[in-house]
Amino acid sequence: MKPDRLDRDIQFRSLTPEQREQLMIQVAKRYYHLDMTMSDLSMELGLTRWQARRLLTEAKETGLVRVEIVPHTPRLPGLESKFEAAFGIKEAVIVPSTGDQDSAFVLDSVARAAGQYLSGLGKIPAIGISWGRTMTAVARRLPPYWNEGVEVVLLNGSMNVRYSGPQTNNVAELFASAGKGIATLLPVPAVFGNASTKEALEQDPTIAAVLDFAARVPVICFGIGAMVQDSVLIQSGYVSLQQHENLKQKGAVGDILSRYIDAEGHIVDPELNARTIGISLESCRDRALSIGVAAGLEKRDAILSCLRANYVNVVITDEATALAVMG
Repeated sequence: MKPDRLDRDIQFRSLTPEQREQLMIQVAKRYYHLDMTMSDLSMELGLTRWQARRLLTEAKETGLVRVEIVPHTPRLPGLESKFEAAFGIKEAVIVPSTGDQDSAFVLDSVARAAGQYLSGLGKIPAIGISWGRTMTAVARRLPPYWNEGVEVVLLNGSMNVRYSGPQTNNVAELFASAGKGIATLLPVPAVFGNASTKEALEQDPTIAAVLDFAARVPVICFGIGAMVQDSVLIQSGYVSLQQHENLKQKGAVGDILSRYIDAEGHIVDPELNARTIGISLESCRDRALSIGVAAGLEKRDAILSCLRANYVNVVITDEATALAVMG
């Protein structure tokens, strides 16, 4: 047996049941819905062809795959495959919607799916995350020991100017606690009053080290914000209602990592952006996994903007929102 085949087989046999099911879903979607050859899908997923065939056989034997893909978690693989093909992304995770769902229920369903997806990624040494309501919900839905020993780094500043609701800026600590890992924080405001203050702090060795780490971590996960008046940037005191309206007039459709973007993913207010600390949006394109999480129809334009700009290669959302994004 060749050494590389041996190494991959050892990793293959060390998968948890959740990770194994995640791989079975990925193999089945590529084979049945995307018409990929066993050779191509094996190469894309880092498997041998023997491993891919074994996963597909196991998926059939356990009932995960029948005529269609039937995962044991509430997901819609057929719609996921169509979404992936439409936007050329690596993965879509879409949970079912019903007509009478309220926003809290939708967010919880999407957060639960995101938690399961992250725990199914296997042993990743580090992950970069944003803060906010969506990511707080994801953190609370992470399975215990989801990635033991993981190092979690904040991608943008998180200290609130004011507090007007449930705490949403301690997400890194929650992620690290669930994984029995370590949180590397960025203990500064998301938006400064003066660009010169932000620039000076970026030169501080401690802050610079965190930003450098955040810029290099291969897996990132962040919430996608809508242009609504109860957004966390408004509630946290960074943006006033008048500034919010001005941003909408300039074409803002949402925000990611505290940065407001238009329909094509461009920054809408360079002056505000110059006062915002965190990773650049361009750096999102360079990650092995750039995971955007969003729940609710009001996120439709912001999700579409992120897809157009290639800021995300994994999208986790609900059925109604996914259908709206696909048009």
